[in-house]
Amino acid sequence: MNQRQENMNMPDMSGARKMDIDVVFFDVGNTLFRVHPSMEEVCREVIQSFGYDASFEDIRRGLEAADKYYEYRYWTDDSFWANEEDASRMWSEMYALMLEVIGVDGDRQKMGRALYDTFGAGYRWRTFPDVVPVFETLRRRGYRLGLISNWDSRLANLCFDMGLDRYLESVVSSASVGLIKPDPRIFSIACERLKVKPERALHVGDHYYADVLGARSAGLHPVLIDRFDRNPHADVPVIHDLYELLPILGIERAG
Repeated sequence: MNQRQENMNMPDMSGARKMDIDVVFFDVGNTLFRVHPSMEEVCREVIQSFGYDASFEDIRRGLEAADKYYEYRYWTDDSFWANEEDASRMWSEMYALMLEVIGVDGDRQKMGRALYDTFGAGYRWRTFPDVVPVFETLRRRGYRLGLISNWDSRLANLCFDMGLDRYLESVVSSASVGLIKPDPRIFSIACERLKVKPERALHVGDHYYADVLGARSAGLHPVLIDRFDRNPHADVPVIHDLYELLPILGIERAG
């Protein structure tokens, strides 16, 4: 995802295992959540609800164009994440572009908005298989957990719908506080809410620019999660699933 990261040698993680951490914060997309059952299937279902149809192959082609649009918007002006109105407009436009690329007629803006709305429901998402077991392990060990994410203002309700509220003490989304990662202030707000000093907090995220640079600038310890092998080298600890976070915190994984 990150276009600004420079490849560097993997750091020695022995020092990371000695960190004295009270709070672990997490990003959301590609860190904790994935679309259920898949982006293609959800898009097709919504398209069909408007009386149209498209093949999975066409939808994938449209999503590729939508991803490029997102990347362009993100790297030229990511301020849309700072409030709900701009976030919903950007995502609706992105989905409308997908529909245009695959040749779906009709009110594409309305259908794009319908897609945005459907992704606000918990049943459209699943956590990765490692999330709940690791959350439970961390909570048993006395760690406090929270979220810091560039996300719309529906994130807290989404976590409730998915049953994650029982693990989390704080959910900070960019649209709810008007700040966007990597701005260090959004990390500072999260720390202030839990009354934890930044040096006693760790942040796990998948985006080097937003998560690593942002957490580091605010004084938190960053960990990069790379579930899809997109960042093989980074100047921070890199994990491929959340189980690999446990030894960084000095916790032996059971079994």
